Amino acid sequence: MNEVVETLRNIEQNYKIFQQQQFTFTRALDHTREEAHDLIRPVASIVQVQVYKDHHCISATDRRILNMFISICNDLRNLCQKLETVHPGDHVTNGLLERCKVLLNDSNDLSAIRATYPHGVVNYLSYEEARSTYGGVVSLLPVVIDHLKEWVTYTKRHLLHQVSHGRAISKKEAPTSQKPSSVHFAAHTSVSNKNTVQLQEKDFQKFLLENERPKQKAPWRPPGKH
Repeated sequence: MNEVVETLRNIEQNYKIFQQQQFTFTRALDHTREEAHDLIRPVASIVQVQVYKDHHCISATDRRILNMFISICNDLRNLCQKLETVHPGDHVTNGLLERCKVLLNDSNDLSAIRATYPHGVVNYLSYEEARSTYGGVVSLLPVVIDHLKEWVTYTKRHLLHQVSHGRAISKKEAPTSQKPSSVHFAAHTSVSNKNTVQLQEKDFQKFLLENERPKQKAPWRPPGKH
């Protein structure tokens, strides 16, 4: 779990650097879309960004920022695979992971998703860009990261509950484990008492023997009045 938290923290740091260059990212998409003669449809999938970078990118700056976006997507995809092996999951964690995997699918349509408060990525776009061109692609990373942070928070709480429950059970079972000692002590006490009783009876019999006096016979007297 610690490794997962650290990996997610590193991805968040990379995303913060990327987010600070959002204007560079959208300008790179402008340039590559123009080179591809693809200015009508919105940027609605990861594979679309990949194609722009591989086949229609002239500037090194544009290639660098597009590659950074794709790299973060790959890191998030790898983290999702790791999470499946860290925790068996339940309906909550499995649901979060499934959403992330769908969003990070190369051909998934991103045009309908929007990152909301506290994320301001959509607010940095013009009205037209936010509505139909880049609103979905700039929302992808913050939305997925939020889902994964929720996964970590929920899983930590669930594991902590299991540990606390296990400790409570152990405490309840602790007195039971002491029963053999109590039984042994009781048996020892019983034997000791029995020996004491036998000793007392022996002493009593000895006392009787020591204090018993032979009965003296009355002197013989002739019959008649005395």
